Amino acid sequence: MRRTPVPARLRNPVALPLAALVAASAVLLGAGSAEAAGYRYWSFWEGNGKNWEYATQGPSLLRPDDGTVQGFRFAVSEDSGDADRPRRAPDFGAICAGTPAKDGSKRVALVIDPGTAADAPDGEKPPAPRTACAQVAPDASSAEALAAVAKPLRYDSSAMLCAISGYPKSGCGEQVSGDAGSAKPSAPAKTADDQQDDTGGGGGPSVGLLVGAGAVLLLGIAAVVQARRRR
Repeated sequence: MRRTPVPARLRNPVALPLAALVAASAVLLGAGSAEAAGYRYWSFWEGNGKNWEYATQGPSLLRPDDGTVQGFRFAVSEDSGDADRPRRAPDFGAICAGTPAKDGSKRVALVIDPGTAADAPDGEKPPAPRTACAQVAPDASSAEALAAVAKPLRYDSSAMLCAISGYPKSGCGEQVSGDAGSAKPSAPAKTADDQQDDTGGGGGPSVGLLVGAGAVLLLGIAAVVQARRRR
């Protein structure tokens, strides 16, 4: 009796489990980078004399000393690790040169950088970066110093800073797709302090995806062992 030839792709029973394993792993790992996203928000910075450092407290909590330089930058970023810094130098002498010291008050130099058109919400154009010297009470917070020179400010119900001098007109910490750059409905809004702790993987696959890939790998190994036993 003539035997029907077996297609080449079925001659090795191990090939199918391995092929399925590779395909599933590619899908899982590829999804991690495809779904990378960031948040559009005002980040808060402190000048150290030469450079900018991401603030460890929110502006409503921090009470800066006289001679301090602080910055605010509007941009899209995944976490504090990849946040864009203000594009002006933290130079107290230059910013507050025209504001003499006064008894019973302190001076706080502020750099306000609304970012670029690429980070702006749809239909809005960012104003030019600017600096200001706030002269406020000795116990004033950073938020109060900002309010003294950059009204109107807008906050959400969780006290997250949403707008400086009216920019942007709407939105607050919304999630932005990593693929299309378009805004998605945001998760519960993060406060400026929450941003300090948001030091995640910077766009790599999430823990859930890696666990899923591991499960697929174990299933693939089991399939290979079983197929070999049947040979």
